[in-house]
Order: sequence, then structure tokens, then C-alpha cells
Amino acid sequence: MKLPLTIATLLLAAGLTGAQAQPPTWSPDQVGDAFCIASLANDMSSIEAGLLTPPLVEAIAVAETRNAEFKSQYPDDKPPLGDGLPWRSYPDFADGCTVGTVTLAPDAATASVDINYSFKADPSANYTDVLQLKQTTGTDRFYQIDEIDQVDGQTFTTALAAQFE
Repeated sequence: MKLPLTIATLLLAAGLTGAQAQPPTWSPDQVGDAFCIASLANDMSSIEAGLLTPPLVEAIAVAETRNAEFKSQYPDDKPPLGDGLPWRSYPDFADGCTVGTVTLAPDAATASVDINYSFKADPSANYTDVLQLKQTTGTDRFYQIDEIDQVDGQTFTTALAAQFE
């Protein structure tokens, strides 16, 4: 039985913070876990609400504005983001998602996290995307997603831009 996303997110947050009244300090593997939970729930709103760097938030906002403009101009056509944001290399729903290798830069300012997608019905379709993380500055330092490297040399932002070509 799958927990609703909000319950799963609350459980994850409580586990990550020790259920103490302090700001969360997301480590790279915890960002990866949260990303997988959201991906499996097919609801990335928890990721969009604080786990993205400002440039990535801005890229999404620009794409959503362009998508809305397209929808108003061509109401009978499928909009560029009709299948949602390209969070994964492939739009097919992966029924498995696990965090793989986590690599920290020597100064720990950046990190990469392998996100392994799997398909029970067709293991030959499994693939790995890589979250590129940046650590925030200031007192409460934590990691945010700055980019997602996808297969075939594409990234989240290049896939996002390609939706409008």
C-alpha cells in the first residue's frame, strides 16, 4: 500500500530532522530520497517547494509562462508541457526509484546524486539520471537541485527548452 505523498513527505521530513524543531539540513542523499518519493508519487510539488536553486525555479517559471501563452493562443492543441515538466529522461512512469552513488566535491559546495529508475515489467528499460546539487549559503546550509543530467547528454533545462522548439 502506498502512502499519500503528504504523509510520506511528513514521515521523511520527521526522519530527516529527528522530529526536532529546527530547520531541515538536507544532505545530498536525503535530497535524492525526497526526489524519488516525489517521482514515485508522480507529484513533484514537494521538490518545487524549496529543493530547487533559484535559477532552476526561474527556468520553470519561464517555461510555464510560455506554456500558458501557447494554451491561450492554441486552445485546441496539446501544449508543449502537456505531459508535464521533463523531470526524468523518459516520460514513462518508472515503478522503481532508488538513490545510487553520491559524490561530493572536495569543498562540499556541490554534489551529484545518481537516481536509478527501474521497471519491474521491463528491466532492460532501467536508466539513471543524475541530480546536480548546490549547497546554499548562509547559516542554514543545505543542498538544492541545480540541474538534472539525463541520458543522451541532455539536461532538465535543455529538455525543458526543447519543449518549445
